[in-house]
Amino acid sequence: MNQKQTGRIDWPVFIISGGALLLFVIFALININWIESFVNTTFAWSVTYFGAFWQLLMLATFFVGIWLAFSKYGKIKMGGIDKPEISLYKWLSIIMATLLAGGGVFWAAAEPMFHFLTVPPYLSQLGIEAGTEAAVNPALAQSFMHWGFLAWAILGTISAVVMMYGHYHKGMPMKPRTLLYPIFGEKIRNNWFGTLIDAFSVIAVAAGTIGPIGFLGLQASYGLQAIFGIPNEFSTQVLIIIAVVLISTISAVTGLYKGIQLLSSFNVRLALGLMIFIVIFGPGGFIIDHFVSSFGVYVNQFIPMSTFRGDSEWLSLWTVFFWGWFIGYGPMMAILVSRISRGRTIRQIIVAISIFAPIISTFWFTILGGSGIFFELQNPGSVSEALNAAGKPAAMFAITEQFPWAAIISPLFLLLTILFVVTTSDSMSYTIAMAVTGEGNPKIWLRVFWSVIMGAIAAILLITGDSGITQLQNFIVVTAVPVSLLLLPMIWLAPRVAKQMAIEQNIKK
Repeated sequence: MNQKQTGRIDWPVFIISGGALLLFVIFALININWIESFVNTTFAWSVTYFGAFWQLLMLATFFVGIWLAFSKYGKIKMGGIDKPEISLYKWLSIIMATLLAGGGVFWAAAEPMFHFLTVPPYLSQLGIEAGTEAAVNPALAQSFMHWGFLAWAILGTISAVVMMYGHYHKGMPMKPRTLLYPIFGEKIRNNWFGTLIDAFSVIAVAAGTIGPIGFLGLQASYGLQAIFGIPNEFSTQVLIIIAVVLISTISAVTGLYKGIQLLSSFNVRLALGLMIFIVIFGPGGFIIDHFVSSFGVYVNQFIPMSTFRGDSEWLSLWTVFFWGWFIGYGPMMAILVSRISRGRTIRQIIVAISIFAPIISTFWFTILGGSGIFFELQNPGSVSEALNAAGKPAAMFAITEQFPWAAIISPLFLLLTILFVVTTSDSMSYTIAMAVTGEGNPKIWLRVFWSVIMGAIAAILLITGDSGITQLQNFIVVTAVPVSLLLLPMIWLAPRVAKQMAIEQNIKK
């Protein structure tokens, strides 16, 4: 296949995506009120006209993926090689550390507590009183909905099948536009439509990554003050972001199979160690009991919770906001999953991302958020007061300081928080560089550029307080509108591509 264009920097995509992000920062510094007005207006429009569509898209993506995984097509080997390039543990580590990092620590502590203190609208119909034992399972179940099966399924399952088919089997570049190769063929390789697809995909994932970097600056700075007495001020926040950029840049430069993989592996080991510690020395019985029972509520109410449309304001703050965020990551995660999954079957890819990862994520939310609820039940106000007074960054430390050996555990959670965001930053820097060049091993300077520019934007936006970061995070919901239209065809293109590869690989029932 003709791959002459592969490996060259796509300057139009580079300029459009980088320019859009820089303009956002410039306008935010000139007058943050302009940005707030623009984002609020476009955010409300996106939620109103695309919220229901996104809910259905997430459901369809999950169910089509599960059908593919457990049909005869699940046996199809992707990537044109017979054996995986990367071991199972290393492969799962990169997936878990990259995808959960966007908010896994930040939200795992705060979200269950929010839903415990204010029962979500759908579940409140059941007559549950907030802040009571009866509110525990619904609170966790709602968090599972936002970070469970649907959230993970949109992140590189059926879209990765189409991407791998286009890149490895048809010689197309490793770019978001390749997702539409089954429709447009070679015409999508070099045209303005493909340029716009790539640019919007880069903007969406960059905004979705810059947000957590900025929020990390706020959360880690708060944690350093709470644990070590270091002043929680702008200079501390910027120094934290500089450290994140430095580590993520080194990791991205050394590549997927060195720095990124090693960092992800360490990150996962640290998270597992903390999970085991909390189950043994923390409220282990409460965690296990409520994980099982909350998961039951989640599965039992899966469809009604997924399709709930009864409270538009609540949906815009929670479900639709998350769906826009995750959809914005979709094309880039298809690229990352494709890059690390050669030699694996469709079944392995989809089961790992759509089933295994969500179960681990929901257990993690029970470990951290469930512990917070346990402490709140035992001592009302012990977590909620910090959450209400200082916001989401305070929730995790209000929880960890109540664990045994808090002087050791709290700093480890702070380290884990930093490393989770670093693993997202390095993986996304690498992936954006892939999307701009179309190759699996992009130029080092390009990886460095995206790592530095995302950190720099986060640091600059902190000048506005948390407002600029919040607005950029909300802006991903706006950029998710065109990205969701790109992901919609995957629902029927993935089965079509799988059918073609099944014929090529002589796979029968």
